[in-house]
Amino acid sequence: MSSEARINERIRVPEVRLVGPNGEQVGIVRIEDALRLAQEADLDLVEVAPQARPPVAKLMDYGKYKYESAQKARESRRNQQLTVIKEQKLRPKIDPHDYETKKGHVSRFLEAGNKVKVTIMFRGREQSRPELGFRLLQRLAEDVAELGFVESKPKQDGRNMVMVLAPHKNAKAKSKASKGADSSGS
Repeated sequence: MSSEARINERIRVPEVRLVGPNGEQVGIVRIEDALRLAQEADLDLVEVAPQARPPVAKLMDYGKYKYESAQKARESRRNQQLTVIKEQKLRPKIDPHDYETKKGHVSRFLEAGNKVKVTIMFRGREQSRPELGFRLLQRLAEDVAELGFVESKPKQDGRNMVMVLAPHKNAKAKSKASKGADSSGS
């Protein structure tokens, strides 16, 4: 079954529930009468609810209807926000300088408005000490608290521990405003 609505002669039922061009109910009429009314009004007969018994058809300008529905679809796509998840991997025994570098990456991702999945990989005996990874993730979450929040708490997943950080709703706007203020001040 196609998603395209059936119009005019393509409607193959004996009678339809007819809706006028201004949304008024005309009632149940034979298909021949509905087609004649559509032709007299210089409009199309469009089947809007084919599952109903009898099917519902409306008198409308089909070209205009298709154009407006395409415009609505385009508008809704424009308002959609694409969620990007960046990933940062750490080890439980990370060097302080390496931690700062990774923290910088996480804060840069959050400032850009992306979610960050932080993964701690355990190897060998490290697997018996998951609290080290948990503490490291908590520390990272506290260090970037002004940029984002913990969307999903740290969870052990086999050899890895995973936590997801999401940016605050207005993080993008704040970072753009602060960058604009920095460049105009110098």
